[in-house]
Amino acid sequence: MSSIGERLREIRNQKGLSQAGFGELAGVTKRTQMLYESDQRSPKADYLVALDAVGIDVGYVLTGRHDSTPGVSAQRVSDGAPVAASSGASNDGVAVKMYDVEGAAGAGRSLEEERVEGVLHFPETQLTALGLSPEHLAGIKVRGDSMETTLNDGDWVLVNQADTDYRQEGIFLLLISGERRIKRVQRLAGGALYLISDNEHYEPEMIPPEQMREVEILGRCEVRIGRIA
Repeated sequence: MSSIGERLREIRNQKGLSQAGFGELAGVTKRTQMLYESDQRSPKADYLVALDAVGIDVGYVLTGRHDSTPGVSAQRVSDGAPVAASSGASNDGVAVKMYDVEGAAGAGRSLEEERVEGVLHFPETQLTALGLSPEHLAGIKVRGDSMETTLNDGDWVLVNQADTDYRQEGIFLLLISGERRIKRVQRLAGGALYLISDNEHYEPEMIPPEQMREVEILGRCEVRIGRIA
């Protein structure tokens, strides 16, 4: 049977991360991660809690047995229909990267440049039935309460980067003046955009046509993901 260190290395390699990158997920240095993987030091509780928070099967790390109830809840944003999701790999599952971009701002548009916080697996057949291609999906963390209760602070949402057509109303990830934001989008006559927060305590915003050059639609929000307490 493999050791804890060997299983940590196995999971890290599955995610395609360096020791430094994987260590960042749990707030430890590259050297500490190396010591854990070589079984020279046993992982601390806060390290394991941090790994669990990003969807890693800590039960497998400790015992070598995969958790049959990984604790991930996912629903389609449009109608709340359940979507299967797992923090562990499966034979028919495809991996979707979850990017740590909460509060991100600046000129960067490519999510590939951002830090990967974790990976979730979804049945490919189900994604296909939803009209989603895995290569165009990215997980984004929700920050703030402006979209409650559709999307709550701390949730994750799968963004379909292949769908940027805001002529059909929906919730989108946008880049506005260099800041990523999640809003419900309506197209108004004349080419203006209406940005709506589902939390009624926030006023809608209108972006006039002359300011549209400051706006880029990055993708439609398709699946809400939250952890089961």
